[in-house]
Amino acid sequence: MDLQLTGARALVTGASRGIGRAIAETLAEEGCALAICARGQEGLDAAASALRERGATVHAEAFDVADTAQLAGFVDRSAQQLGGLDAVVSNVSAGASKAADQWQRSLDGDLLPLVRLIEAAVPHLEQGGGSIVSIGTTNAFDTVRPASPNAYSALKAAVLHHAAAQSRALAPRGIRVNTVSPGPIEFPGGDWEKIRAGRREVYDEVLAKIPVGRYGRPEDVAAAVAFLLSPRSAFTTGVNLVVDGGIVTRVQS
Repeated sequence: MDLQLTGARALVTGASRGIGRAIAETLAEEGCALAICARGQEGLDAAASALRERGATVHAEAFDVADTAQLAGFVDRSAQQLGGLDAVVSNVSAGASKAADQWQRSLDGDLLPLVRLIEAAVPHLEQGGGSIVSIGTTNAFDTVRPASPNAYSALKAAVLHHAAAQSRALAPRGIRVNTVSPGPIEFPGGDWEKIRAGRREVYDEVLAKIPVGRYGRPEDVAAAVAFLLSPRSAFTTGVNLVVDGGIVTRVQS
């Protein structure tokens, strides 16, 4: 299927590794020009170089998306460099933490970056419509797997709700907003690789619960994101697309 993304201008946050990088690579393969960011300069430079080798136009900036002013500036500069924006992906997270400030970390690293990114991107997107995808997690709506109440799951639930609310608010302006919620995704340097190395019993226990028989790969998530960003899903907004290999047992409604 031709996703009709050739020539589209896409912005992806947290794109130096894992899911974010896979999304950027998939969009590059589909013919998109890209704006990417991440906190680490070295990893970002490597990602940008690899994308350019694929023939993509790439604008890259290293900064922390928790800094609202820097995030807004990045969006504006990206639109200027690429000649506008058609697609935006919010792919950042403070990650799970048991620190005393875990709630503030999750607020600053999970929810507010989505809020501020949408605010900054909308003026550029509504010039010709466009699409926003937020990367969530099955932890946002599955209370079985988290061992205890935690900030990460609660704030990711807020991310899911905010994206759904924005989908209704922005639809009349030609902008679609959807969420992709991954289940267990394994990649080099990621949480599940670390769990496999350090807590193999946990890794094996979760693997046994995944009906498809394997952990997910970043490319699995990236394919779902690319479809939702594309004109092929022009009548789809407010959706939470779960990419989890069947591990969540609830019936989606």
